[in-house]
Amino acid sequence: MNHAPEQHRHGRALRVGIGGPVGCGKTALVAALCRALRHELSLAVVTNDIYTTEDADFLRREAVLPDDRIVAVRTGCCPHTAIRDDITANLDAVEDLVERHDPELVLVESGGDNLTATFSYGLVDRQIFVLDTAGGDDVPRKGGPGVAGADLLVVNKVDLAPLVGADVDRMAVDAARVREGRPTMLTSVRTAPDVTDVAGWVRGQVALHGAGAGV
Repeated sequence: MNHAPEQHRHGRALRVGIGGPVGCGKTALVAALCRALRHELSLAVVTNDIYTTEDADFLRREAVLPDDRIVAVRTGCCPHTAIRDDITANLDAVEDLVERHDPELVLVESGGDNLTATFSYGLVDRQIFVLDTAGGDDVPRKGGPGVAGADLLVVNKVDLAPLVGADVDRMAVDAARVREGRPTMLTSVRTAPDVTDVAGWVRGQVALHGAGAGV
């Protein structure tokens, strides 16, 4: 597998947190982003599950990155606690990956949680929050810290909207209203696995982070 060369760096790795409810497609999005970016950027991933290493195991089976660039954290508690309140385990995992691989980008996937889940900015630099149409088209309207405040909102599984009676246009309008200009992207990781728009946004954030580091 061809991975990004190790010679170019932009200083401290950009750390992007990916959160959202159970089953919205966070792990699938992480896998898709790794596939889309691994030939141009040096990446690493931290996953969170309460008791298992299931998400990390999935990423390893899919061979999206070398095994030693994927670390699983077992939180043993509500996922939001480990990404917002006591970030020690996640921070240790991120810093270990940075020490071993000096990546340009670290993706930190939260365990499935509710609309209040947000990352500590002591752990990540940017936050992506993922919803899916099957969760109900009223979710963006209800808002919450994840929906309203994340740097990027991703509405996934738009291909399922007709099957579950969800109005994607309504979701986009409601998201725009509560997000005060922050971007929202509509996608289906299953039917469009290149996740072009989301990968482009992440790529842009890496570039901005590098420019800000003055390197």
